[in-house]
This record gives sequence, structure tokens and C-alpha cells, in this order.
Amino acid sequence: MYTIKFGTDGWREIIAKDYTVENVRRVSAGTAQWMVNTGANKKIVLGYDCRFGGNMFAKAAAEVFVDFGIEVLFADKFVSTPMVSMAAHEYQAGLGIVLTASHNPASYNGFKLKAAYGGPASPEDVAEIETLIPESVEDKTSFEEALSEGKITFSSFEDLYFEKAAAAFDLDLLRSNGTKFIYDAMYGAGQDIFKRLIPTARVLNGSFNPSFNGTAPEPIAKNLKEISKTISQGDYLCGLATDGDADRIGFFDGDGNFVDSHHLILLLMQYLVSAKGYNGKVVKSFSVSDKIQVLATEMGLETITTKIGFKYICTHMVEDDVLIGAEESGGIAIKGHIPERDGIWMGLALMEYCLKMGKTMKELIADVYEITGSFAVERYDLHLEESKKVAIIERAQSGAYNSFGAYKIESIEDTDGYKFRLNTGSWVMIRPSGTEPVLRVYAEAPSSGEAFKILDETKNSILA
Repeated sequence: MYTIKFGTDGWREIIAKDYTVENVRRVSAGTAQWMVNTGANKKIVLGYDCRFGGNMFAKAAAEVFVDFGIEVLFADKFVSTPMVSMAAHEYQAGLGIVLTASHNPASYNGFKLKAAYGGPASPEDVAEIETLIPESVEDKTSFEEALSEGKITFSSFEDLYFEKAAAAFDLDLLRSNGTKFIYDAMYGAGQDIFKRLIPTARVLNGSFNPSFNGTAPEPIAKNLKEISKTISQGDYLCGLATDGDADRIGFFDGDGNFVDSHHLILLLMQYLVSAKGYNGKVVKSFSVSDKIQVLATEMGLETITTKIGFKYICTHMVEDDVLIGAEESGGIAIKGHIPERDGIWMGLALMEYCLKMGKTMKELIADVYEITGSFAVERYDLHLEESKKVAIIERAQSGAYNSFGAYKIESIEDTDGYKFRLNTGSWVMIRPSGTEPVLRVYAEAPSSGEAFKILDETKNSILA
């Protein structure tokens, strides 16, 4: 029997291999049993993104929940993950479920759990659900039967999201300047809502294409060459891209240069404090830039560092007064919104910030550099055999690495993976991915060139 395990952000597998209707029914049964055992409100919101078979898999899940006596609010079309999280909170559901593999290639689908507070379910609850997943699930109620009996109700999570966004942002300002913005939907679930919010903006790859046209819907520079080129040849203030389920952000300045998450976090901190008058704690994952701490200290804000995975950040956002929660991979949440990553919401905030300040992205980044100094964080994703990956991590764990080429290691941090502080004041980090079969290697330095030099030296050392 295939064992269903949740990774850093949900359960994900290859469609028709291990991601099957039967296994979706099994994980749904375990989730439903957890709701019954814990006395959670017997209502779920259930959505799916643009991936192959999304509606079919979602219907199979809904049938299982109904058999456990749980009311199902079923998305009337494909939706983003933040829409499901928002609906779970607004409709006081016991859980939100979204069938998505986020930024993974088109061959994958997944199953994410969202709590009633509007963000990722806690690691403890997810672990408990895993133990309740049965070996098989009996077919009882059909989707059509449950729908006719009122046990399943179609609901527009997109309409709810639109209403909340319209109240939070100056849409008149954004729309009147819409031609200055360009959005790459990457064929993902953000395509329709962005068109509604800023209909005057230019949209790329905003049609339904479950293959994502052959490119994994991860909003990183190498996957976004089209929007970068389009911006460089046109007259745009900035550009936005979101991943398959629209919870991660990619961003570009007016010259078509990719602006990574580390810089976006700093800009959003400035926006929230200077433009919105907010404050609160800064919660950051282990892999983000040290400059977050520098700016937070300048602003008099406390920082908290978590393991990698937004679920760890979310816990703090639910329990504490948090200004911003952010991770390196494009997942950012801010005060005034649900405790959830949201690429569309962050994009609107950055666009509004540019317009309100009357500055370009480059000018806003220059303002940040006045405080933090310039920097770059770069990353390699190494596709290695499992045995090689394990051996590298074991060497890091044992303290076997003293240097990477010319870079001497001065100290090691192991919050999640291994971060090596170097004699140059820079750092390099090694960590196996929790969502993909890769070993990630990160480096921060004063410049991109220096960061890549560190990455190359590290790669050569660990693969030797």
C-alpha cells in the first residue's frame, strides 16, 4: 500500500502514478476523520487550481467528506490557494482544502490543508491527519446525489476575494495606471482574478493550459524570460508573476530585471511601516537575507526566524502581532490580510506602493540600500541521487566541512538545513527540498557575482 506523507507544503505526487482518485479519497477520509475526532466545525471549503483533473479529483474528495457528515462548499471554478484560505476563515469552516501542487511541474498534483484562521494547518494537526489515513475508502454517496440533497453547495471564492481586495487597495489608482503594469499568470489560478482587479493591465499566459506550456509554474527568473523581455521592450512601471496556485510571487522592475523575494520583503516592510503606519514582529524563514534583520533593527522591530515552510511562519501570525511573514521562495504574508502567502495580494501592495510614492522599483530599492547596503542572494538547485544527497547532509551534520574552496567556515547554524557563516562575512546554506527531489544551495554576498562564486566553490566541494 502506498503511504501518503505530507511534505513542507501539503501532499504532492505525480498524477496517475501515486496521485490517483483512490489516494485522494484516502487522504480525504483521514482528514474527515480528524475533523470528527477534534470536533471541528463540520463544514469545509474545497477548491482546485488549473491542473489536469482538478475538478474530477475535487469531486472525489467532496464525496468522501459528505459521507462523514461534513458540509462541502465547493468552488464554482478553479481558484487560488489564498482564495480557499480566505473562504475557510470567512465562512467559519472547520478546514479548507485546495487540490494543487503549487509550483511543481504539470505532472504533479497535490492536497493542501488550510485551517479555520485562513492559513496553513499546523504541523501538529497535519501529522495527526497522516496517522488517520485509511488503506481504502468505500464508495457511498455520488457527487450529483450529494449536490441534489444540499450537502454540497457551489460557492464563488473568487467573488469573496475580489470584495476583500477592492476594500484593501486603491483600485481606481491601480486601474487608471493599469497600462504601466504587466502580469504573467504562468497559466495558473491567478489569471482570472487579476484580470478583474486591474483589467487595464497587460496579461501574459492567462489562459487555461494544464500543461503550463511545458514550463513548471514557479515564478523564478529562469521561467519568466517572456515577461522580462516584454518589459524591457515596453513602457512599464513593474511586472508581476505568480505560480500555479498564485500564492508565490515573482516581480520585475521597469527595466525587466527580476526582483527577488529578499528585496520584496524589504520593500513591503517599508510600505507597511511608512505608508500604512503599521508595526509588529517580522517573522522570516531560515533562508532569507540577513538584511531583513538590519532593516528590522533600524525600524525597532523584533524578528523571529523559523524553519522553512510557511506553516511555521503562519503559527506566529495566528498567535502574535506580526507585521510580515516571509520566506525566500516567494511566499509572503502581511498584516491586514489572512495569515497566508498570496502572490496577487503582495503584487497589488507593491504596485500601489510605487504609485503612492511616485517612484520606480529601482528608486525604492535604492532607498532600502541606504539603510541595509546592497546585497544579493543566489541559489542552485542540485538534482542528485538520494544517496549522494544524504551523504552531503551527513557530512554537514558531522562538521566535516571546514571550508569551501577559498572560503573558510567560521560558524554553522542548523535551524533547518545548514547555514555556514564564512570568513568574508557572507554565508552559504545547504538544505534538501521538502517538496522536490533536489538539494538546494543558497549564498548571500554583497553582489550577485560574489554569491555565485561562493555557490560554485561550495558545489565543487560538496560534490568532490
